[in-house]
Amino acid sequence: MRKIVAGKLHGIYVTDANINYHGSITLDPDHCEQAGILPMEFVEIWNKNSGARITTYVILGERGSGCCVLNGAAARTCQPGDQVIICNSVYLDESQITEIKPKVLTFDRENRVQQVLTYSVNRDDLGRYTFTFSE
Repeated sequence: MRKIVAGKLHGIYVTDANINYHGSITLDPDHCEQAGILPMEFVEIWNKNSGARITTYVILGERGSGCCVLNGAAARTCQPGDQVIICNSVYLDESQITEIKPKVLTFDRENRVQQVLTYSVNRDDLGRYTFTFSE
């Protein structure tokens, strides 16, 4: 089994950091649904501003709010205004790699979705992997 990207929120901006909350990251359900991220799912978060990398789980915030709130200990790694990448993953047998088509959302400064990309792995005529992304 291999750990494979399943979906990604690329370049979303942190809207708040709440050290006194009991943990996790709070995300807009609309964004999660588009990218295939589930509530309570563990995600990796990569801070583009500081380089910090953490793992935590998702809870859902207010639908349509564009929220991206780091809670508890995670709040120490990101500040409001930081741009982050949030990625979920799945474990697959390598033979299934061409079946998964991860969605990648990109964002503007107001956390509105700018693009929805689809990642795709295929094989060429010689059996070698190819990678493309499309809008």
